[in-house]
Amino acid sequence: MTTRTMALLAHQGGWDEILLVAGPILVIVALIVVVKKRLDRSISLRHGDIDALNQGAESDKSSD
Repeated sequence: MTTRTMALLAHQGGWDEILLVAGPILVIVALIVVVKKRLDRSISLRHGDIDALNQGAESDKSSD
């Protein structure tokens, strides 16, 4: 191994450990956000709050 490769694989002051922890956490949070949006949309469709063909576009209901 070259010195440059060894330096890259060596301890980098903690930032690499932060990425090992923060990376999976960010992926999990992103997945939770996607699932929550899909669940909210599904609930809205079941309760008739959103027209399935209208894809949840803004309506004129707010002008009442």
